[in-house]
Amino acid sequence: MQLSDLTARVPRFLRSFYFYTGLGFLVWMFLFDSNDLLKQYDMYAKLQELQTEKQYYLDNIDVVKRERAELLSSPELLEKFAREKYIMKRPGEDVFVLVPQAEE
Repeated sequence: MQLSDLTARVPRFLRSFYFYTGLGFLVWMFLFDSNDLLKQYDMYAKLQELQTEKQYYLDNIDVVKRERAELLSSPELLEKFAREKYIMKRPGEDVFVLVPQAEE
């Protein structure tokens, strides 16, 4: 079996310069380029994560807007919120903050 017999069995398009050039280009793009398949997958995963975070923050914005509307509608609720969250007090009052003791 001669070399010419082996090359005759290989389809003509596989012996073409353009086939090898295109194959080299695809290998370069899929493996060695700065935007290869692995990087594309990582960026897609990051995009999905950021979209999930976006939805979480949009939901939290709605909750905060609702709480804000409640607080601004009632002075009693605003005072209660300020006292509990920011430990504010009226002049002449003493505030004692009880911190639970950490268990060992």
